[in-house]
Amino acid sequence: MMDLDLYNKQILRLAASIPRVGRLAAPDASATAHSRLCGSRITIDLKLNDDVITDYTQEVRACVIGQAVASVVARVVVGLTINKVDEGAGIMRAVLREKRFPPPGPWAELEPFLPVADFRSRHSSALLPFDALQYAIAELRPERSGERSAVVNIEQDVRT
Repeated sequence: MMDLDLYNKQILRLAASIPRVGRLAAPDASATAHSRLCGSRITIDLKLNDDVITDYTQEVRACVIGQAVASVVARVVVGLTINKVDEGAGIMRAVLREKRFPPPGPWAELEPFLPVADFRSRHSSALLPFDALQYAIAELRPERSGERSAVVNIEQDVRT
């Protein structure tokens, strides 16, 4: 039975209308993020001009939460800088870990995910689009990945 707080109408609506589905013919970078817990998988392609995302597509095989977050990301990411993408990832983590409302701006659309904070097992699915984006960016900008190598296929271990 679905928990109506978790699968609210906004999340279901977002999951049912995922934009930018498919693959780019010649992406600057691609990455796949996978959650071992639920089997969700998201593959993204992007084009970058300087530090601005100029095109983005995704293949989403994920649970409703992963689909809905992928929908939000795809709606706002084109035109953002990689710093704004990092900011979005931080906002999503704050929504999930601290149940903090997102600030005004492009990531305000993450507000419907506040109930997901109460379901730790769903956090990895909610973060998949951001994880894939950050790994694709690290492929292009290795200096941003710190000690991480520019791995484009990540396997999340959610046991921590």
